[in-house]
Amino acid sequence: MEKPLPALAMKPEQTSHRDYAITTRRGVGNMGNRIELCTNHYNVSVRQPDVVFHQYTVSITTEDGENVDGKGIGRKLIDQLYKTYSSDLAGKRLAYDGEKTLYTVGPLPQNDFDFHVILEDSFSKRDCGVSDGGSPSGSCKRSKRSFLPRSYKVQMHFAAKIPLKTVLVSQRGIDTPDKSTQDALRVLDIVLRQQAAERGCLLVKHAFFHNDRNSVDVGGGVIGIRGFHSSFRPTHGGLSLNIDVSTTMILKPGPVIEFLLANQNVELPRKIDWIKARKMLKNMRVKASHRNMEFKIIGLSEKPCNQQSFSMKIKNGDREGQTKEITVFDYFKQTYTEPTYSAYLPCLDVGKPNRPNYLPLEFCNLVSLQRYTKALSGKQRALLVEKSRQKPLERIKTLNDAMGTYCYDEDPFLAGCGISIEKQMTRVEGRVLNPPMLKFGKNEDFLPCNGRWNFNNKMLLKPSVIKSWAIVNFSFPCDSSHISRELISCGMSKGIEIDRPFALVEEDPQYKKWGPVERVERMIAKMKLKFPEPPYFILCVLPERKNSDIYGPWKKICLTEEGINTQCICPMKMSKQYLTNVLLKINSKLGGINSLLGIEYSSNIPLINKIPTLILGMDVSHGSPGRADVPSVAAVVGSTCWPLVSRYRAAVRTQSPKLEMIDSLFQPVENTEKGDNGIMNELFVEFFVTSRSRKPKQIIIFRDGVSESQFNQVLNIEVDQIIKAYQHLGETDVPKFTVIVAQKNHHTKLFQANKGTENVPAGTVVDTKIVHPTNYDFYMCAHAGIIGTSRPAHYHVLLDEIGFSPDDMQNLIHSLSYVNQRSTTATSIVAPVRYAHLAAAQVAQFIKFEDISEEGIVPELPHLHRNVASNMFFC
Repeated sequence: MEKPLPALAMKPEQTSHRDYAITTRRGVGNMGNRIELCTNHYNVSVRQPDVVFHQYTVSITTEDGENVDGKGIGRKLIDQLYKTYSSDLAGKRLAYDGEKTLYTVGPLPQNDFDFHVILEDSFSKRDCGVSDGGSPSGSCKRSKRSFLPRSYKVQMHFAAKIPLKTVLVSQRGIDTPDKSTQDALRVLDIVLRQQAAERGCLLVKHAFFHNDRNSVDVGGGVIGIRGFHSSFRPTHGGLSLNIDVSTTMILKPGPVIEFLLANQNVELPRKIDWIKARKMLKNMRVKASHRNMEFKIIGLSEKPCNQQSFSMKIKNGDREGQTKEITVFDYFKQTYTEPTYSAYLPCLDVGKPNRPNYLPLEFCNLVSLQRYTKALSGKQRALLVEKSRQKPLERIKTLNDAMGTYCYDEDPFLAGCGISIEKQMTRVEGRVLNPPMLKFGKNEDFLPCNGRWNFNNKMLLKPSVIKSWAIVNFSFPCDSSHISRELISCGMSKGIEIDRPFALVEEDPQYKKWGPVERVERMIAKMKLKFPEPPYFILCVLPERKNSDIYGPWKKICLTEEGINTQCICPMKMSKQYLTNVLLKINSKLGGINSLLGIEYSSNIPLINKIPTLILGMDVSHGSPGRADVPSVAAVVGSTCWPLVSRYRAAVRTQSPKLEMIDSLFQPVENTEKGDNGIMNELFVEFFVTSRSRKPKQIIIFRDGVSESQFNQVLNIEVDQIIKAYQHLGETDVPKFTVIVAQKNHHTKLFQANKGTENVPAGTVVDTKIVHPTNYDFYMCAHAGIIGTSRPAHYHVLLDEIGFSPDDMQNLIHSLSYVNQRSTTATSIVAPVRYAHLAAAQVAQFIKFEDISEEGIVPELPHLHRNVASNMFFC
């Protein structure tokens, strides 16, 4: 049941759609101490700006007219085409995207070409398996045919001209069609990808990977390998090449059986779950060790190797030409060597759906550089992060070595454009903003040092009171009484009054055999028998530190059905620092305030303290990689208790899988003029109730998770919904909007020019040289990087009707990195965005164990209970 809404005048929206354009830069900031930096952008010079790229579409067919997917064989065909027909192409270099498009510098001799290309088809070499089609594919006749070349028809048709100068002109602030600029950059990026493909690298978007001695084995048959992201970027200082270290996951090359044992964490082949194995192995590529040929797995045999039979033609004797039944096991035993351990295991099917081709497992090895796209476990992620970290100096050396090794500016295609690339990093001037003053309990002011502070010997600003609470323990080996005593003692030192818990509930050992949902339901039932009435708060002790299956069902029942605030822990150590961090989360969830900004406490935030201002953080959490059926979860947090900027309420909805634009900000109820089930209705009402009956006249939006190609959609789809939701409450005006996109998944790194061993200081901001030529963006590293190399946040100001100066904008964002109530460090991204991410991730756990509709219907989330809906449950 939701919290009842106040009686606001509601009516249908009063305005039509408003078109917003992305704002341009209004200048640069001046506040802060200057600092010399270098960055992983490498300056690009263009000596022939009048070059025009010519684009050609490519279609590939067999001689029989059957279409061929360029992804599989396209690069080999184009390479062979160039070798065979170079003179017909006037010797011009080709930049091919691996699918349906290629580019040249200047025109080819004619607009249309029809080429016949002869290429040996490695996938026709099926002379090493056995087929249900009537004969072993290892027959002499088939062996001879498999090495015959195959002919393809490649057609090229002129499509468009793309002037290189559009990139150079846009850098000078002159309006050019955005698509033309992006098209020219895309051509240059394709050249880099082609160069990597020619070296045999695995290509993943703008990154390429190769076998690397620094690979990380994360278990489960999966390893992480290091590669490089590379892309050309138009910047205020000119065209640059952005190079960064990147990591991707691949299958560990080697015997298929070893992969399955590791992947399922079992010791013996007989313990393998073959239903899971079939799903996991599909489309993987293997090399048959007895004949040194590659195949793609399409499935498994229905029977084990010593029972799976096929019809084999008899080659000599009186019955020549007739067939006999033989098992795969016996065939390989007679023809090659006896399988030693796979007789009772399924065979790999490497044929076609209508013509199986079976290979015993032990004859097959996974080939290298096969990308692993499924989600990693918490343990795997932690191990990958730990082993992949690089200190600043190490990363600088890795990147500069890569520039020297790959010699991009020696590429013939780039040389034909007159393009040269410097091999040293770009130097840029940054500024280090002063940290904001924080207000603690007992009216204490504190100035953080390098983005860090602590609550040792300090009181919380507004501590909560915990009188009715309990501890439940899901089979974690610990003393629950000791935990309660330590928590009470630590809470007292921070000003939190905590009574003794009135119940300690331990899970019955036999419950562990049940699934996570049933374990939670049984614990709740047992808990209710002990409680005279529902507790105000429950401390839940989980059996695993991360990714416990108990977490999602527990949170769902407590937050949606029981209306109980809850904090989950898995205490490996009961240190004071650990308990303090737990108490910061508990206090925030129960309505307390740990600290405020000094200017927030004194109501002195520029442009915010005098006009009611709502701050929003927006994010969308998508399902695990490879799961296209799992709904995405959209979360928006909105500030409350104006003029505070440290308290937020969250509203969460499901939406179609992988949909990035939030479509539930405004959801009018059908057949009624007053109803609105959208996200913004909840947040507007909460703001009204907690802000002395004021409605927001200014709205600041921090949007996470969108790419540059989606900026216009944020402005003209999401903002439009917010306006409609606002006017649906009876308002005829429109608030002023400031819209900022916060990006973390970019590849720009900042390094101290004179102290390469150290990360940049907390508060470092860069708004010149490496930023966009015209758009309003800047990089900020608000946090202190302790491990590895710091990644700055990249902020894009899409709209600023409120009218912040560059200094005020940067100081506001810097300050909002210090208000995360669960942290004692400045965060790398503003708190509203971090909160939205936490809310989406937590609520996504609600549907983790639910059956997903096969009809594509997106399941609705259960409403949060009115007792917890307004709390910061996500902390």
